[in-house]
Amino acid sequence: MVPVSLREPPFTVGIEEEYLLVDLDSYDLSRPPPPELLRECFERGGGQISPEFPRPQIEVATRVCRTMSEVRADLAELRAIVVEVSRKYGLAPIAAATHPFASASAPRRGESERLVQLASEIRADPRRMLICSMHVHVGIDADDLRVDLMNQYSYFLPHLLALSCSSPFWEGEETGFKSFRLTILSTLPRTGLPERFASFDDFRRQLDMLIASGLIEDTTRIWWDVRPNARYPTLETRITDCCTDIDDAVCIAALKASLLRMLFRLRQANRSWRLFPNTLLAENRWRAIRYGYDEKLLDLAKGELVSFEILLGELLELVREDAEALDCVREVEHARTILRRGTSAHLQLAACADARSRGASPREALRAVVAFLVRQTAAGIGASRA
Repeated sequence: MVPVSLREPPFTVGIEEEYLLVDLDSYDLSRPPPPELLRECFERGGGQISPEFPRPQIEVATRVCRTMSEVRADLAELRAIVVEVSRKYGLAPIAAATHPFASASAPRRGESERLVQLASEIRADPRRMLICSMHVHVGIDADDLRVDLMNQYSYFLPHLLALSCSSPFWEGEETGFKSFRLTILSTLPRTGLPERFASFDDFRRQLDMLIASGLIEDTTRIWWDVRPNARYPTLETRITDCCTDIDDAVCIAALKASLLRMLFRLRQANRSWRLFPNTLLAENRWRAIRYGYDEKLLDLAKGELVSFEILLGELLELVREDAEALDCVREVEHARTILRRGTSAHLQLAACADARSRGASPREALRAVVAFLVRQTAAGIGASRA
Protein backbone atom coordinates (compact mmCIF):
# COMPACT_ATOMS: atom_id res chain seq x y z
CA MET A 1 0.00 0.00 0.00
CA VAL A 2 1.20 3.55 -0.68
CA PRO A 3 2.11 5.60 2.41
CA VAL A 4 -0.71 7.21 4.37
CA SER A 5 -1.43 10.83 3.51
CA LEU A 6 -3.30 13.02 5.97
CA ARG A 7 -4.69 15.44 3.43
CA GLU A 8 -8.15 14.54 2.18
CA PRO A 9 -8.80 14.94 -1.56
CA PRO A 10 -11.49 17.43 -2.60
CA PHE A 11 -13.87 14.71 -3.90
CA THR A 12 -15.38 17.23 -6.29
CA VAL A 13 -17.77 15.77 -8.84
CA GLY A 14 -18.47 16.37 -12.51
CA ILE A 15 -20.80 14.44 -14.82
CA GLU A 16 -20.66 13.98 -18.58
CA GLU A 17 -23.79 12.63 -20.26
CA GLU A 18 -24.32 11.62 -23.87
CA TYR A 19 -27.78 11.87 -25.46
CA LEU A 20 -29.16 10.60 -28.74
CA LEU A 21 -31.24 13.05 -30.76
CA VAL A 22 -34.49 11.68 -32.18
CA ASP A 23 -37.01 13.03 -34.66
CA LEU A 24 -40.27 13.87 -32.87
CA ASP A 25 -42.37 12.67 -35.83
CA SER A 26 -40.78 9.28 -36.46
CA TYR A 27 -38.97 8.78 -33.13
CA ASP A 28 -36.07 7.45 -35.21
CA LEU A 29 -32.57 8.84 -34.84
CA SER A 30 -32.30 12.28 -36.33
CA ARG A 31 -30.21 13.34 -39.28
CA PRO A 32 -27.10 15.30 -38.29
CA PRO A 33 -28.46 18.22 -36.25
CA PRO A 34 -28.38 21.67 -37.86
CA PRO A 35 -25.31 23.77 -37.04
CA GLU A 36 -27.68 26.41 -35.63
CA LEU A 37 -28.95 23.93 -33.03
CA LEU A 38 -25.45 23.03 -31.93
CA ARG A 39 -24.35 26.65 -31.85
CA GLU A 40 -27.30 27.73 -29.69
CA CYS A 41 -26.77 24.84 -27.28
CA PHE A 42 -23.07 25.67 -27.03
CA GLU A 43 -23.72 29.35 -26.39
CA ARG A 44 -26.61 28.92 -23.94
CA GLY A 45 -24.71 26.20 -22.12
CA GLY A 46 -21.62 28.33 -21.67
CA GLY A 47 -19.51 25.85 -23.64
CA GLN A 48 -20.73 22.88 -21.59
CA ILE A 49 -22.73 21.36 -24.47
CA SER A 50 -21.00 19.98 -27.54
CA PRO A 51 -21.65 17.67 -30.49
CA GLU A 52 -20.57 14.11 -29.82
CA PHE A 53 -19.38 11.43 -32.18
CA PRO A 54 -21.28 9.99 -34.06
CA ARG A 55 -23.34 12.93 -35.24
CA PRO A 56 -26.89 12.22 -33.90
CA GLN A 57 -25.38 12.58 -30.41
CA ILE A 58 -24.84 15.52 -28.13
CA GLU A 59 -22.84 15.68 -24.91
CA VAL A 60 -23.24 17.79 -21.79
CA ALA A 61 -20.64 18.28 -19.07
CA THR A 62 -21.35 19.84 -15.70
CA ARG A 63 -19.01 22.21 -13.99
CA VAL A 64 -16.68 20.98 -11.27
CA CYS A 65 -19.14 20.76 -8.36
CA ARG A 66 -18.51 20.60 -4.62
CA THR A 67 -21.94 19.30 -3.65
CA MET A 68 -24.44 16.96 -5.22
CA SER A 69 -27.07 19.71 -5.13
CA GLU A 70 -24.76 21.72 -7.41
CA VAL A 71 -24.38 18.67 -9.67
CA ARG A 72 -28.13 18.22 -9.99
CA ALA A 73 -28.82 21.91 -10.63
CA ASP A 74 -26.17 22.15 -13.34
CA LEU A 75 -27.19 18.89 -15.00
CA ALA A 76 -30.85 19.90 -14.96
CA GLU A 77 -30.06 23.22 -16.63
CA LEU A 78 -27.99 21.54 -19.32
CA ARG A 79 -30.66 18.95 -20.06
CA ALA A 80 -33.27 21.70 -20.20
CA ILE A 81 -31.26 23.66 -22.77
CA VAL A 82 -30.87 20.63 -25.03
CA VAL A 83 -34.59 19.81 -24.70
CA GLU A 84 -35.74 23.37 -25.45
CA VAL A 85 -33.37 24.07 -28.33
CA SER A 86 -33.89 20.67 -29.96
CA ARG A 87 -37.65 21.12 -29.91
CA LYS A 88 -37.33 24.14 -32.22
CA TYR A 89 -36.02 21.78 -34.88
CA GLY A 90 -38.51 18.97 -34.29
CA LEU A 91 -36.00 16.93 -32.31
CA ALA A 92 -35.63 15.70 -28.74
CA PRO A 93 -32.84 14.13 -26.70
CA ILE A 94 -33.18 10.72 -25.09
CA ALA A 95 -30.95 9.85 -22.15
CA ALA A 96 -30.56 6.15 -22.82
CA ALA A 97 -27.54 4.04 -23.72
CA THR A 98 -29.06 2.75 -26.99
CA HIS A 99 -31.88 3.68 -29.32
CA PRO A 100 -34.56 0.96 -29.23
CA PHE A 101 -35.01 0.46 -32.97
CA ALA A 102 -32.74 2.68 -35.09
CA SER A 103 -30.39 1.02 -37.55
CA ALA A 104 -26.92 1.77 -36.25
CA SER A 105 -25.34 0.94 -39.61
CA ALA A 106 -27.43 3.36 -41.67
CA PRO A 107 -25.10 5.81 -43.43
CA ARG A 108 -25.20 9.40 -42.19
CA ARG A 109 -23.84 12.56 -43.72
CA GLY A 110 -21.10 14.63 -42.16
CA GLU A 111 -19.06 11.85 -40.62
CA SER A 112 -15.87 13.13 -39.05
CA GLU A 113 -12.20 12.33 -39.58
CA ARG A 114 -12.27 10.66 -36.15
CA LEU A 115 -14.93 8.26 -37.48
CA VAL A 116 -12.68 7.33 -40.41
CA GLN A 117 -9.70 6.77 -38.10
CA LEU A 118 -11.72 4.58 -35.77
CA ALA A 119 -13.05 2.53 -38.68
CA SER A 120 -9.49 1.87 -39.78
CA GLU A 121 -8.47 0.77 -36.28
CA ILE A 122 -11.33 -1.57 -35.35
CA ARG A 123 -12.07 -2.90 -38.86
CA ALA A 124 -15.81 -2.63 -38.25
CA ASP A 125 -18.50 -0.07 -38.81
CA PRO A 126 -17.97 2.57 -36.09
CA ARG A 127 -21.52 3.81 -36.58
CA ARG A 128 -22.32 0.91 -34.24
CA MET A 129 -20.85 3.15 -31.53
CA LEU A 130 -24.19 4.96 -31.32
CA ILE A 131 -24.20 4.24 -27.62
CA CYS A 132 -24.40 6.64 -24.70
CA SER A 133 -22.75 6.47 -21.30
CA MET A 134 -22.46 8.58 -18.19
CA HIS A 135 -18.95 9.47 -17.08
CA VAL A 136 -18.44 10.66 -13.52
CA HIS A 137 -15.24 12.47 -12.51
CA VAL A 138 -14.30 12.53 -8.82
CA GLY A 139 -11.53 14.92 -7.83
CA ILE A 140 -8.53 13.10 -6.33
CA ASP A 141 -5.53 15.37 -6.70
CA ALA A 142 -2.67 13.00 -5.75
CA ASP A 143 -1.42 10.78 -8.56
CA ASP A 144 -0.46 7.69 -6.56
CA LEU A 145 -3.60 7.92 -4.45
CA ARG A 146 -5.73 8.05 -7.59
CA VAL A 147 -4.22 4.78 -8.83
CA ASP A 148 -4.33 3.13 -5.40
CA LEU A 149 -8.03 3.88 -5.01
CA MET A 150 -8.77 2.78 -8.58
CA ASN A 151 -7.29 -0.65 -7.83
CA GLN A 152 -9.72 -1.14 -4.94
CA TYR A 153 -12.73 0.68 -6.40
CA SER A 154 -12.98 -1.72 -9.35
CA TYR A 155 -14.74 -4.18 -7.02
CA PHE A 156 -17.83 -1.95 -6.98
CA LEU A 157 -18.12 -1.25 -10.71
CA PRO A 158 -20.66 -4.04 -11.42
CA HIS A 159 -22.88 -2.82 -8.58
CA LEU A 160 -22.90 0.70 -10.05
CA LEU A 161 -23.62 -0.60 -13.55
CA ALA A 162 -26.56 -2.65 -12.28
CA LEU A 163 -28.23 0.53 -11.01
CA SER A 164 -27.77 2.41 -14.30
CA CYS A 165 -28.82 -0.05 -17.03
CA SER A 166 -30.68 1.63 -19.91
CA SER A 167 -29.96 -0.42 -23.04
CA PRO A 168 -32.21 -3.49 -23.31
CA PHE A 169 -32.98 -3.00 -27.03
CA TRP A 170 -30.78 -2.87 -30.14
CA GLU A 171 -31.92 -2.34 -33.73
CA GLY A 172 -35.50 -3.29 -32.95
CA GLU A 173 -34.74 -6.43 -30.94
CA GLU A 174 -35.10 -7.15 -27.25
CA THR A 175 -31.55 -8.32 -26.58
CA GLY A 176 -32.00 -10.11 -23.25
CA PHE A 177 -29.34 -7.80 -21.82
CA LYS A 178 -30.03 -4.95 -19.43
CA SER A 179 -26.89 -3.14 -20.67
CA PHE A 180 -26.37 -4.16 -24.28
CA ARG A 181 -24.21 -1.04 -24.69
CA LEU A 182 -21.23 -2.71 -23.04
CA THR A 183 -21.34 -5.67 -25.42
CA ILE A 184 -21.01 -3.19 -28.28
CA LEU A 185 -18.26 -1.23 -26.57
CA SER A 186 -16.27 -4.43 -26.05
CA THR A 187 -15.49 -4.50 -29.79
CA LEU A 188 -13.06 -1.65 -29.12
CA PRO A 189 -9.59 -2.37 -27.75
CA ARG A 190 -8.55 -1.26 -24.25
CA THR A 191 -12.00 -1.58 -22.70
CA GLY A 192 -13.33 -3.39 -19.64
CA LEU A 193 -11.82 -3.62 -16.20
CA PRO A 194 -8.57 -1.71 -15.72
CA GLU A 195 -5.24 -3.32 -14.99
CA ARG A 196 -3.78 -3.15 -11.49
CA PHE A 197 -0.88 -0.75 -11.09
CA ALA A 198 1.70 -0.44 -8.32
CA SER A 199 1.89 3.35 -8.67
CA PHE A 200 1.08 6.24 -10.97
CA ASP A 201 4.55 5.86 -12.52
CA ASP A 202 3.76 2.23 -13.28
CA PHE A 203 0.52 3.34 -14.95
CA ARG A 204 2.33 5.98 -17.00
CA ARG A 205 5.11 3.58 -18.09
CA GLN A 206 2.64 1.13 -19.56
CA LEU A 207 0.62 3.79 -21.36
CA ASP A 208 3.73 5.59 -22.60
CA MET A 209 4.83 2.34 -24.26
CA LEU A 210 1.55 2.23 -26.20
CA ILE A 211 2.01 5.86 -27.24
CA ALA A 212 5.68 5.46 -28.17
CA SER A 213 4.90 2.40 -30.28
CA GLY A 214 2.23 4.32 -32.18
CA LEU A 215 -0.63 2.11 -31.03
CA ILE A 216 -2.49 5.06 -29.47
CA GLU A 217 -2.14 8.81 -29.87
CA ASP A 218 -2.75 9.64 -26.23
CA THR A 219 -4.40 8.27 -23.11
CA THR A 220 -7.90 9.33 -24.25
CA ARG A 221 -7.80 6.10 -26.32
CA ILE A 222 -7.97 4.10 -23.09
CA TRP A 223 -11.64 3.20 -22.63
CA TRP A 224 -11.53 1.24 -19.38
CA ASP A 225 -14.52 1.11 -17.03
CA VAL A 226 -12.59 3.50 -14.78
CA ARG A 227 -9.39 5.39 -15.50
CA PRO A 228 -7.26 8.26 -14.23
CA ASN A 229 -8.35 11.06 -16.52
CA ALA A 230 -5.73 12.24 -18.99
CA ARG A 231 -6.44 15.98 -18.55
CA TYR A 232 -7.79 16.44 -15.05
CA PRO A 233 -6.77 15.21 -11.57
CA THR A 234 -9.82 12.98 -11.38
CA LEU A 235 -10.75 9.33 -11.35
CA GLU A 236 -13.23 8.92 -14.19
CA THR A 237 -15.84 6.15 -13.97
CA ARG A 238 -17.12 5.16 -17.41
CA ILE A 239 -18.90 1.82 -16.90
CA THR A 240 -22.40 3.17 -16.32
CA ASP A 241 -25.12 3.59 -18.95
CA CYS A 242 -26.61 7.03 -19.42
CA CYS A 243 -29.47 7.29 -16.91
CA THR A 244 -32.85 8.39 -18.23
CA ASP A 245 -34.02 9.72 -14.86
CA ILE A 246 -31.90 12.67 -13.71
CA ASP A 247 -32.21 11.66 -10.05
CA ASP A 248 -30.83 8.22 -10.91
CA ALA A 249 -27.80 9.89 -12.52
CA VAL A 250 -27.18 12.07 -9.47
CA CYS A 251 -27.64 9.09 -7.13
CA ILE A 252 -25.02 7.03 -8.96
CA ALA A 253 -22.59 9.95 -9.04
CA ALA A 254 -23.07 10.39 -5.28
CA LEU A 255 -22.45 6.68 -4.72
CA LYS A 256 -19.23 6.85 -6.73
CA ALA A 257 -17.91 9.79 -4.71
CA SER A 258 -18.95 8.19 -1.42
CA LEU A 259 -17.31 4.88 -2.27
CA LEU A 260 -14.04 6.60 -3.11
CA ARG A 261 -14.13 8.57 0.12
CA MET A 262 -14.81 5.34 2.04
CA LEU A 263 -11.74 3.74 0.45
CA PHE A 264 -9.66 6.80 1.31
CA ARG A 265 -10.92 6.59 4.88
CA LEU A 266 -9.81 2.96 5.08
CA ARG A 267 -6.42 3.98 3.77
CA GLN A 268 -6.07 6.62 6.46
CA ALA A 269 -6.51 3.84 8.99
CA ASN A 270 -3.78 1.76 7.28
CA ARG A 271 -6.40 -0.57 5.84
CA SER A 272 -7.60 -1.29 2.33
CA TRP A 273 -10.34 -3.09 0.44
CA ARG A 274 -9.28 -6.59 -0.48
CA LEU A 275 -8.08 -6.94 -4.07
CA PHE A 276 -9.76 -9.81 -5.89
CA PRO A 277 -8.66 -11.25 -9.25
CA ASN A 278 -10.13 -9.54 -12.28
CA THR A 279 -11.43 -12.96 -13.34
CA LEU A 280 -13.87 -12.87 -10.40
CA LEU A 281 -14.73 -9.19 -10.83
CA ALA A 282 -15.48 -9.93 -14.49
CA GLU A 283 -18.11 -12.49 -13.45
CA ASN A 284 -20.04 -9.81 -11.57
CA ARG A 285 -19.51 -7.38 -14.45
CA TRP A 286 -21.00 -9.91 -16.89
CA ARG A 287 -23.97 -10.61 -14.61
CA ALA A 288 -24.69 -6.89 -14.30
CA ILE A 289 -24.53 -6.48 -18.09
CA ARG A 290 -26.84 -9.43 -18.63
CA TYR A 291 -29.31 -9.14 -15.76
CA GLY A 292 -28.84 -5.72 -14.15
CA TYR A 293 -29.75 -6.42 -10.56
CA ASP A 294 -32.40 -9.07 -11.32
CA GLU A 295 -30.01 -11.92 -10.51
CA LYS A 296 -27.56 -12.39 -7.66
CA LEU A 297 -23.98 -11.15 -7.71
CA LEU A 298 -20.96 -12.82 -6.18
CA ASP A 299 -20.07 -11.67 -2.70
CA LEU A 300 -16.39 -12.35 -3.20
CA ALA A 301 -15.51 -12.24 0.49
CA LYS A 302 -18.11 -14.94 1.23
CA GLY A 303 -17.58 -16.80 -2.01
CA GLU A 304 -21.30 -17.12 -2.69
CA LEU A 305 -24.06 -15.53 -4.75
CA VAL A 306 -26.07 -12.93 -2.83
CA SER A 307 -29.17 -10.97 -3.83
CA PHE A 308 -28.56 -7.43 -5.02
CA GLU A 309 -30.99 -6.11 -2.42
CA ILE A 310 -28.76 -7.43 0.36
CA LEU A 311 -25.58 -6.22 -1.34
CA LEU A 312 -27.04 -2.76 -1.87
CA GLY A 313 -28.10 -2.51 1.78
CA GLU A 314 -24.57 -3.42 2.85
CA LEU A 315 -23.05 -0.96 0.41
CA LEU A 316 -25.25 1.91 1.62
CA GLU A 317 -24.33 1.13 5.22
CA LEU A 318 -20.67 0.99 4.25
CA VAL A 319 -20.70 4.53 2.80
CA ARG A 320 -23.13 6.14 5.25
CA GLU A 321 -20.42 8.10 7.06
CA ASP A 322 -18.99 9.27 3.76
CA ALA A 323 -22.35 10.29 2.30
CA GLU A 324 -22.92 12.34 5.46
CA ALA A 325 -19.51 14.00 5.08
CA LEU A 326 -20.23 14.79 1.42
CA ASP A 327 -23.80 15.94 2.25
CA CYS A 328 -25.39 13.46 -0.15
CA VAL A 329 -27.25 10.97 2.05
CA ARG A 330 -30.55 11.69 0.30
CA GLU A 331 -29.00 11.24 -3.13
CA VAL A 332 -27.29 7.98 -2.15
CA GLU A 333 -30.45 6.59 -0.55
CA HIS A 334 -32.26 7.10 -3.87
CA ALA A 335 -30.62 3.81 -4.88
CA ARG A 336 -33.36 2.06 -2.90
CA THR A 337 -35.91 3.80 -5.15
CA ILE A 338 -34.13 2.56 -8.26
CA LEU A 339 -34.23 -0.97 -6.87
CA ARG A 340 -37.92 -0.73 -5.99
CA ARG A 341 -39.06 1.06 -9.17
CA GLY A 342 -36.67 -0.37 -11.74
CA THR A 343 -33.86 1.00 -13.87
CA SER A 344 -34.52 2.63 -17.22
CA ALA A 345 -34.02 -0.79 -18.81
CA HIS A 346 -36.82 -2.26 -16.67
CA LEU A 347 -39.11 0.66 -17.45
CA GLN A 348 -38.41 0.49 -21.20
CA LEU A 349 -39.26 -3.21 -21.26
CA ALA A 350 -42.45 -2.49 -19.30
CA ALA A 351 -43.44 0.29 -21.72
CA CYS A 352 -42.94 -2.07 -24.67
CA ALA A 353 -44.94 -4.86 -23.02
CA ASP A 354 -47.75 -2.48 -22.12
CA ALA A 355 -48.01 -1.19 -25.70
CA ARG A 356 -48.05 -4.73 -27.07
CA SER A 357 -50.78 -5.73 -24.59
CA ARG A 358 -52.92 -2.93 -26.02
CA GLY A 359 -52.56 -4.22 -29.58
CA ALA A 360 -49.52 -2.30 -30.81
CA SER A 361 -47.32 -3.83 -33.47
CA PRO A 362 -43.69 -4.52 -32.57
CA ARG A 363 -42.59 -1.30 -34.30
CA GLU A 364 -45.36 0.74 -32.65
CA ALA A 365 -44.40 -0.68 -29.26
CA LEU A 366 -40.81 0.42 -29.76
CA ARG A 367 -41.99 3.88 -30.75
CA ALA A 368 -43.88 3.93 -27.44
CA VAL A 369 -40.59 3.16 -25.69
CA VAL A 370 -38.92 6.13 -27.39
CA ALA A 371 -41.87 8.35 -26.46
CA PHE A 372 -41.37 7.26 -22.84
CA LEU A 373 -37.66 8.08 -23.06
CA VAL A 374 -38.38 11.53 -24.49
CA ARG A 375 -40.77 12.32 -21.64
CA GLN A 376 -38.57 10.91 -18.90
CA THR A 377 -35.41 12.62 -20.12
CA ALA A 378 -37.20 15.96 -19.84
CA ALA A 379 -38.82 15.20 -16.47
CA GLY A 380 -37.57 17.05 -13.42
CA ILE A 381 -35.21 19.36 -15.25
CA GLY A 382 -36.74 22.66 -14.18
CA ALA A 383 -36.02 25.96 -15.88
CA SER A 384 -33.00 26.47 -18.11
CA ARG A 385 -30.61 29.38 -18.01
CA ALA A 386 -31.63 32.61 -19.57
